[in-house]
Amino acid sequence: MSMAVVGLIAGMALGFAGYFGGFGAFLLVAALGAVGFVAGRFLEGDLEPGDFLRSRSRGDRRG
Repeated sequence: MSMAVVGLIAGMALGFAGYFGGFGAFLLVAALGAVGFVAGRFLEGDLEPGDFLRSRSRGDRRG
């Protein structure tokens, strides 16, 4: 499935949620879509948990 088709489906889902459920439903569908996108990237191996969870070393702090 091409990225254009995925984008079309996502846009239609957000449109239906916004039309039938209001702005709150639109935000819920958008947030869950983002979570699903990140989870899919993790499962495909494109993202690593360390990309989001980086510890600071002592040399990085300014003070």
